[in-house]
Amino acid sequence: YDAGCRYLQFDDTVWAYLCSQDELKKARERGDNLDGLQQIYARVINYALAERPADMTITTHVCRGNFRSTWISSGGYEPVAETLLGGTNYDGYFLEYDSERAGGFEPLRYLPKGNKVVVVGVITSKSGALEKKDDIKRRLEEASKFAPLDQLALSPQCGFASTEEGNVLTEEEQWAKLRLAVEVAQDVWGK
Repeated sequence: YDAGCRYLQFDDTVWAYLCSQDELKKARERGDNLDGLQQIYARVINYALAERPADMTITTHVCRGNFRSTWISSGGYEPVAETLLGGTNYDGYFLEYDSERAGGFEPLRYLPKGNKVVVVGVITSKSGALEKKDDIKRRLEEASKFAPLDQLALSPQCGFASTEEGNVLTEEEQWAKLRLAVEVAQDVWGK
């Protein structure tokens, strides 16, 4: 903060693992105790954010894996949405919604009314195929049935290079996706 940082984003895989029945099964088979885990995570996050200055925005990206266009976690946000969206003190949540493995938008109903924002990641960074504007707008309209449109934003579902190997798409395809996100955001929100 003293060096000028006013926006900080955490990249968090924990919540995605808690959405995945496969990953939860593996954890139980290892003997991991999952009881109250969501509440423990929420408490730790809120403790870490408690002393932040009022003019510092802190968000999180719920990452489902992003190595050479692969992923590790599947499952909708329903199992964690109430705790994540309603119980953590982040200002915003970047949620991946670029494929069916993220489930529907219904969990967005837990987003408290107010200033928190969910950034709906319906543009994939996993392939170079460019989405259609109308499809993205339709997905945003679907999401707005569960959270107010003024508390939603748009982005790619994840970064284009979580590791030095990057994803399986070209630099120009990446820029085209970012331009598309800006164009759709201008159409939808007029900004």
